[in-house]
Amino acid sequence: MPWDPIKLNDGTEIPGLAFGTWKIGNGEGPISQVDTAISVGFSHIDTAQAYRNETEAGIAIRESGLARQDIFITTKYSGLNGLDITTSIRNSLNNLGIEYVDLYLIHHPRLAVPDIPTAWKQMEAIKAQGLVKNIGISNFGVKDLTILLASCSVKPVANQIMLQPYVYAEQLPTIEFCQKAGIVVEAYSPLIPIVVSPGGPVDEPVNKLAKKYSVTPDQILLAWTKSKGAVVITTSSKKERLEGYLNAGDLTLEPKELLSIDIAGTKGPNGARAEIRRMLLVFLFLGCLYYGLENISGL
Repeated sequence: MPWDPIKLNDGTEIPGLAFGTWKIGNGEGPISQVDTAISVGFSHIDTAQAYRNETEAGIAIRESGLARQDIFITTKYSGLNGLDITTSIRNSLNNLGIEYVDLYLIHHPRLAVPDIPTAWKQMEAIKAQGLVKNIGISNFGVKDLTILLASCSVKPVANQIMLQPYVYAEQLPTIEFCQKAGIVVEAYSPLIPIVVSPGGPVDEPVNKLAKKYSVTPDQILLAWTKSKGAVVITTSSKKERLEGYLNAGDLTLEPKELLSIDIAGTKGPNGARAEIRRMLLVFLFLGCLYYGLENISGL
């Protein structure tokens, strides 16, 4: 199951596959799901303030019995309740029941207040304090990254973005910018073509390749995402699917096969675009939580 770790620009490494806690809710459910993910071999857990299940993730991590250095933990600053970055990371550490996180991300450029350079200085400060091992961003485009790199002392190690065939063409400038800058791309929602938008143009090449390699369509999509050099973030409540995701690390697609998925992705259905719009609304809502509704123009 060669989901090899990927080297970050500071010389440390990040596991190539992560279990994400977005959309899995709170309570016993996410504790069980994170526990299952760890038990089958996931060594990277990705959560966030906004997911409101850091506490559950932390319980499962502690109950796993793994030594702290044997599991990579990512969480994100989502700007909840208008709290600043330093207060938020301390709250997240308390929720998770740990002394540091391996990677802390600004969840969206809208949340980098009052501006990206100032917010990033706060990120650099919590890294210097040892509260986080590495710092990065999420959903930053080329314009946002350019502003950040022009003012930072510590370069972000990762940029977590939506990456799946239906948005690959529009995300390509960001991916290429990150590659040139030495910033690892992390890919969330890689299975959208079969989970959110089944029946679209990507189905044909994906199903054809799944039959050829005697694997499942989701494994083909994960192999496609891995081929872009990205850390892959996925989730499932089913143990057998998680095992399949791990096994997808053995799968290598040929260049022409990857291209067939790339091309099909350019004909993307409306469902994938709707998911992006929905996510933008989520981050607008987070902005409202931070600033207060009365300070968001147009609301």
